[in-house]
Amino acid sequence: MSDISPPHFRAATEEPPLARWALIGIAALGLAVLVFAPLIVVFAEALAKGWLAAVKSLGNRDALSAIRLTLTIAAIAVPLNAAFGIAAAWFITKFDFRGKAFLITLIDLPFSVSPVVAGLCIVLMFGANSWMGGWLVANGYPIVFALPGIALATMFVTFPFVARELIPVMIEQGRAEEEAALTLGASGWRIFRTVTLPNIRWALLYGVLLCNARAMGEFGAVAVVSGKIRGQTATMPITIEMMYNEYLSVAAFSLAAVLTALALITLLLKALLEHRHAGDLAAARRH
Repeated sequence: MSDISPPHFRAATEEPPLARWALIGIAALGLAVLVFAPLIVVFAEALAKGWLAAVKSLGNRDALSAIRLTLTIAAIAVPLNAAFGIAAAWFITKFDFRGKAFLITLIDLPFSVSPVVAGLCIVLMFGANSWMGGWLVANGYPIVFALPGIALATMFVTFPFVARELIPVMIEQGRAEEEAALTLGASGWRIFRTVTLPNIRWALLYGVLLCNARAMGEFGAVAVVSGKIRGQTATMPITIEMMYNEYLSVAAFSLAAVLTALALITLLLKALLEHRHAGDLAAARRH
């Protein structure tokens, strides 16, 4: 008989306490330096001269215009990306066709392409020097340096969030329920409304919340296509940069605090929904 004993594998929970505490300390330090410290600095600088100065800085015309434009862009981009994400996820998970892997790669493209490059592509396609952009400008429908261009840039950057939340859930659910409803005579719209949508509703909501947070904070692509026109095409991130470069620290950090608060509220809602409906999401995936 061989004297060689089988290897002994130790569970992660059996690691020495020193190793566990060291890993926890490294993770906590990383979060403190990369996440919590910047957040504290933003709110501290915003309130450096008191609440009244911070609130007054938010009441000027440029800040109000930036807030209004950012919320408008989010209200346009997020619902459209939700619709596109549902359609893409449905098409990818419910049908077999050549080029499916390539389509999934295209959905992930905004994750790998620089937002600045995306903005430049929009300028080259719809700018006044292009044939399409020139025709649109001549007929009073400018894309670049106007709200449509900002919406297009934001939609491109945030497109993958909804689809990427839905695809894994819909793959795990399979097609059995939809096929059963189809054999019973249900129409496509009724199948989606009564079978598919209830199973993906929480994943859809998570994707929408993430898409919304990213849309409000987008800078690179929007900076290229907007022209940074103060009071017209300057979103909150762009206005923050402009104010900071003009040494208006309180105004810049106050607006940054508003943007940060909106993002934190969005992510908090996502966390609460995940906590309250984790069982529903798990059950949907099991089906």
